[in-house]
Amino acid sequence: PARYFDTKTTEPISFFLSGLEELLAWQPNSNDEFNVSAVPLAKRQPPLRSRRPRTLVCHDMRGGYLEDRFIQGSATRNPYVFYHWRYIDIFVYFSHHTVTIPPVVWTNAAHRNSVPVLGTFITEWTDGEKLCEAFLAAGEEAYGAVAEQLARIAQHYRFDGWLVNIENTLSAAAVGNLPLFLRDLTARVHSAVPGGLVIWYDSVLKDGTLRWQNELNNENRIFFDACDGLFTNYNWKEEQLERTQRLAGPRQNDVYVGVDVFARGDVIGGGFDTGKSLRLIRQYGLSAAIFAPGWVYEHLGKENFLQNENRFWGSLAEYLPTHSICTLPLTTSFCLGMGTSTFLDGKDEESGPWYDLSAQDIQPLYPEQQGMLRASCCLQDAWCGGSSLQLQGTIPPGEERVAVRLFSLQMPAPPKLFLTLLYKLEGPQPDEFTVALEVTTWDSGFCFEGNPTSLPEPNGRYHPRFLPAPPPSLAKLLAACHRGSHGWTSRCYELELQDCSLRDLSVIVSRQQPSLEETSFTCLLGEIRVLDTASVAASPPQVHGVAASQLWWQ
Repeated sequence: PARYFDTKTTEPISFFLSGLEELLAWQPNSNDEFNVSAVPLAKRQPPLRSRRPRTLVCHDMRGGYLEDRFIQGSATRNPYVFYHWRYIDIFVYFSHHTVTIPPVVWTNAAHRNSVPVLGTFITEWTDGEKLCEAFLAAGEEAYGAVAEQLARIAQHYRFDGWLVNIENTLSAAAVGNLPLFLRDLTARVHSAVPGGLVIWYDSVLKDGTLRWQNELNNENRIFFDACDGLFTNYNWKEEQLERTQRLAGPRQNDVYVGVDVFARGDVIGGGFDTGKSLRLIRQYGLSAAIFAPGWVYEHLGKENFLQNENRFWGSLAEYLPTHSICTLPLTTSFCLGMGTSTFLDGKDEESGPWYDLSAQDIQPLYPEQQGMLRASCCLQDAWCGGSSLQLQGTIPPGEERVAVRLFSLQMPAPPKLFLTLLYKLEGPQPDEFTVALEVTTWDSGFCFEGNPTSLPEPNGRYHPRFLPAPPPSLAKLLAACHRGSHGWTSRCYELELQDCSLRDLSVIVSRQQPSLEETSFTCLLGEIRVLDTASVAASPPQVHGVAASQLWWQ
């Protein structure tokens, strides 16, 4: 069927639903199993619901369902990818189809990085008026059926809820039922999807007229009260932020103030000035909704996209509270879900462009200190997948080392950790440097390394013990300790901690010899793993009942 499979290639594709009939007729179908997300939403700290301003990203690019619709990837050159997941809290996939089901590749990538994904339910223009009349004005049974279908769709495809965008005027009967519909939808999504969300877009008012308010006020508050949050329009001024903060009270983090990166209309700042808008929003303790950050790709072009993308998100980093990883194992090859080649064990196995966001790995922080240090993506060389993480920086005169914080962690440390690192030093004199891992812990009087007689480290900084070879029980899994090849160096470490809580994982680049001159370095990171020894030693669960269906040989 054309909805589920590309007519040219027969490959499985992601899809949307048009109109009320298609929504109400939707049923789970064996053809669409490819569209069910295979990656559960990873836990994070602090939890999404904690009391701090959040950041929502609304992805709207040329109508949606572009190369990202190919569930098993495509040979796309210079595709759009998003990878600053540590800095955002919610991802919305937006298009102008009635029911936008997020392409499963986005849900997989976001979930792996602890970010929930929302689809979009939109009605607009005269068709929208008719659609709303049909399901809202008709009463409880009609709007209940729509709410039920939307909740079932999110549950079936395993994404996390909906942005609701009613962009047309409503009759008195329809607008009277709208808050009831929102309450019903929100309750059903909460019960069908753990951690599910419904967010309302600032559009129609309580009297049914379509007039964007650019704030929370008494005209639209009734809809905010009926769901999990409000996403405001983009043409606000500072006094509207002040009024919104006052009216929202304890729910100020549930107001997502819209920022259009394309800076259409009368806005404070978009493009590389988006930070001006965010600074104001954060002054009032409100959440932000960054709309169409694909501006970087669409406006500045595909060629230097990764460089421009790091510059854009780097300019916003001070306004974006990050979230921490709170479960082990942590293992990543830093792959972006795209490449110009496919690498395996450091070897270029297959040249040619590819794009598959489901293959994107857990992404690190992308630290930048002006002139001193930059973390970026390297497509020219990788250990596994399509890219590695490139660290470029300088060690200042008289200093011996520089620390690059890659992951913030928040979890109790198991009694024994194994860590592996694969790296490659580049540049004129790679032998001048050594590379190692550092683990920091949260301050606590009870945290010790190894046995209780050792003293706590100052600042809770621990340097795991280098192991020339892995212990026998882990030899198979940690074959990495032997397998530096194609210029990559492999390291294996062990760290025993007692009553500690993990805080950061950093890479330390040190000079071999002290020097009064500044020294520049370039280091590629190919893979990092942090493993809880006890759970690694346990045998993996057995898989049963594997079935294969729908096979074509080509």
